[in-house]
Amino acid sequence: MVERIALQLHTVREECKADFPGTLRKLGEMGWPAVQFAGFHDYNPAELKAVLDETGMKTAGLHVNLMQLTEQADELVAEARRFGTRDLICSNTPQDMRNEAGFREMKARLGDVARKLESEGIRISYHNHAFELEEAVGDQTALSFLLEPSEDNPLLAELDVYWLKKGGYDPASFLTPYVNRMPIIHLKDMTSDEEETFAEIGTGSIDFKPILQWCEQSGVEWYVVEQDRCRRSPLESVEISLKNLKQLLG
Repeated sequence: MVERIALQLHTVREECKADFPGTLRKLGEMGWPAVQFAGFHDYNPAELKAVLDETGMKTAGLHVNLMQLTEQADELVAEARRFGTRDLICSNTPQDMRNEAGFREMKARLGDVARKLESEGIRISYHNHAFELEEAVGDQTALSFLLEPSEDNPLLAELDVYWLKKGGYDPASFLTPYVNRMPIIHLKDMTSDEEETFAEIGTGSIDFKPILQWCEQSGVEWYVVEQDRCRRSPLESVEISLKNLKQLLG
């Protein structure tokens, strides 16, 4: 299982901006099996792929935005093939679409892209924050509406357990409907203090054991660690998370 751990590179975004190849090499030396991209910070993707090959790390998906998916799908397919991944993940809903009409449009547009790229072997998922749990579409939360596990909805889930808890839900329970509909999960912990901010895996208030147990039985392929903000050096934070997640996965 530990070979399916990856780091969302947004966690070390400043380090990547300063020296992307060097940061990837540090992560490889640290023992990360894979990474998940959130942009290339003006670096040459071919150069970054060469560093991954050099270090032996794999790619657990590419985070992209709605505009890229709807207007640059061919380019994204080419990048996914370059990095050897099947997964393109829409990482957010634009601010002006965070209402019932907007979420309906969002689901329709992402569904169209997912159906178009299915023949290319590409999967489209959606990564949540807390706001999709605070907005409603009909009698559902916007998130449940977007990710409705029905045969006619090709959009898959990339649920983030921190944001599920931040939105008032028990993460392990919320995952239940998404058996074989979530190839990638986002793992981050929540501090136990009043701030309830981001924490290294295994140091906060989230109980990961039932989450990981569900994942192993439900088709999850990648465990992606993300920490939006760190109270210490991000590289130190991700090393702590890697060590603790390996222990949790056994």
